[in-house]
Amino acid sequence: MPTMTDGHDSLDGLKGRVIVLDLASPYVVLGTLVSWDDRTVCLENADVHDLRTSPTTREHYVVDAKTMGIQANRARTLITRSGVVAVAALDDVVT
Repeated sequence: MPTMTDGHDSLDGLKGRVIVLDLASPYVVLGTLVSWDDRTVCLENADVHDLRTSPTTREHYVVDAKTMGIQANRARTLITRSGVVAVAALDDVVT
């Protein structure tokens, strides 16, 4: 099974789409996937959200972003791939 850090890249089908990155840390990141390499994923118009500062759960935050739109707080950001637990298109989030 391919992982976020092996040689196979399953991100190809997500390029240009709004995605959700669930991180091992208490952060969730939403934004448009523009590029990636062995170490990082680059998102534009991204919402980098620290769940420690929010009364909501990760799942509720993502569902709210899907229904109400992303509140971008970064024009462009790089996320370390090694910290990514899950990747999904925002369109694939079940509400």
